[in-house]
Amino acid sequence: MRAVIVYESMFGNTRRIAEAIADGLSQSAVVRTVRVIDADPNVFEDIDLVVVGGPTHAWSMSRPSTRRGAPLHVSDPKSGLVLEHGAGSGPGVREWLASIDQVRAKAAAFDTRISSPVLFTGRASKSISRQLSRHGLSVVAPPKSFLVDKKSHLLPGELERARAWGAGLATQVGRLGTLSA
Repeated sequence: MRAVIVYESMFGNTRRIAEAIADGLSQSAVVRTVRVIDADPNVFEDIDLVVVGGPTHAWSMSRPSTRRGAPLHVSDPKSGLVLEHGAGSGPGVREWLASIDQVRAKAAAFDTRISSPVLFTGRASKSISRQLSRHGLSVVAPPKSFLVDKKSHLLPGELERARAWGAGLATQVGRLGTLSA
């Protein structure tokens, strides 16, 4: 099985989650991770599974206006946050999904969000999953959230949960069969 993880990350949390998911998937698949700002149409070539993730902003996927605010969070040296390259200015998952054609592959969606009830935070993964379906991808797992604290730091155990989720995706897709089989 071949998989690609396309992700958007502001402060590195979503990137770290994407890498942990890739680690879990890699037990059964050849996996590569691609920043959304580097994702081109070739990202889908010979792919059986596409996993897409991003941070939750204003109850859903980020927008140019919410991404522009990211540098403000790193201006406080006590925050411990570092802005990922291209995070404040590049395209996000929302724009990338709007630009892709119909794709035939299996898919899954994840997000990072503040550890609070979904009613208060929203979930980018739900919108991502819906968009993946609209582009012809067969979503094989419910959207998944990985949690950060109110200062945008990953909660303990989230990388392990992401690794386990990736391994579970590999098992599930293996049971469903790959498109190239």
